Formats: sequence, C-alpha cells, structure tokens
Amino acid sequence: MFVKICGITSEEDALLAVALGADAVGFVFAPSKRQVTPLAARDIARRLPPETLTVGVFRNETPQRVVDITHEAGLGAAQLHGHETAEESQHVAKHVRVMIKAFPPGNAGLDHVDDYGAHAVMLDGHSPGSGEVFDWSLAEGMPSNRRIILAGGLGPENVGDGIRTVRPWGVDVSSGVEKAPGRKDSSKMRKFIENARAAGSQIEKRPVPSLGDSAEDNLPYNWMEE
Repeated sequence: MFVKICGITSEEDALLAVALGADAVGFVFAPSKRQVTPLAARDIARRLPPETLTVGVFRNETPQRVVDITHEAGLGAAQLHGHETAEESQHVAKHVRVMIKAFPPGNAGLDHVDDYGAHAVMLDGHSPGSGEVFDWSLAEGMPSNRRIILAGGLGPENVGDGIRTVRPWGVDVSSGVEKAPGRKDSSKMRKFIENARAAGSQIEKRPVPSLGDSAEDNLPYNWMEE
C-alpha cells in the first residue's frame, strides 16, 4: 500500500514521515495554510532518502509554471488538484518524472482518464484540503488496473475502512495526521501508516506496476541535468 503524507512544511515532519514508513511526501504550492515556497520545499526534499517520492501539489496553475516549480524545487512528481484539462495535464506529464491527477468522485474526466497521461489517479472530495470524507461508494467501477490513490478526510481511525471499501493502490493524508495546520502529529502519522499497511495486506493485490516505469522514476527529479 503506497502511503503519501501531504502538507509538509518542515524538515522535521518530512524526516519523521519517512522514518515511520511513508513512501511519499507532498508540498503544497497552491493557496493554503500549508503552502510552502519552492525554495523551502527544495531545502527539505534534498535531505530525504532518494527512494522517497517528493510531490508538488498544484491547483489550476499554468502547465509550464507547474513544470518550472517542480524542477526548481527538485521534486520527483507534480500533483494536479484543480480543473486542469487533458491537454494541460499531458504537458506536465511530458516534462516531469511522475504526474498525479486528482478528480472528485463522479467527475466526467474519470471516464477519459487515459487522456490525461497521469501515472496515478487520485480520488478526493469536491473541497480538497477540507478534511471531508466523500461517499466511497462513488468510487465503485474504477478501473482495476490503474494506480488509484484514495484521499479526502482520511485519518488513522478510518483509513482501514477506506482501503477495504475502495481497494485503492495507495492513500494520501494531510489534515488527518496534524496537530495544527502544517504541523504533523507523530502518533497520528504512525497509526495512520500502520493501519494503512495492515488494511492493504488484507485486500487482493491489483496487477499494477510500481509508480514509475523503472526504479529511477521514483528518484527526485534532477532538473540540473537538463
């Protein structure tokens, strides 16, 4: 079970999330109480193990600016969390190592998800960052051969139920493991990851590859090589 801890604002929280077993950490560049600058994200990301996927989160930003900020921050992935079109998403996907596209359940874009070029698809509520749980039954019928990441109102107490109901490839959490906006709670993070792993081990494994076409795809993107 892939686990992403989002809304990271400090090196301490990032290192703790990784030490507890998180596969990825997210940095929010969209307007938010958890918003960070590209420089701050870069300073944190460069101190993380190379196998940790670092993700920049954007909402309704221009495609080229998404690419530029992702490279500037030295991150391995860009997550598009707004109303980006298939064409805009494809542009980002061609210029970053990993691209995650978020949709609310029932969104028309899910019927044409391949057009977006996403390496993984995130299911989140209609108000990202609100901590509200959406009706998981709306996720029924999602393609079984896709990397589906469940988000929206998850916490240590309900992540197991969410995994057993939706049967996703991964999960994402932000406010559900916080003691204050942008400040993570170590005990909540530990319990969330433990519960996610336990529930993940109980569901049938889907025939999907790991995120990225090769092991190198999960490394922080070295934009200086371009």
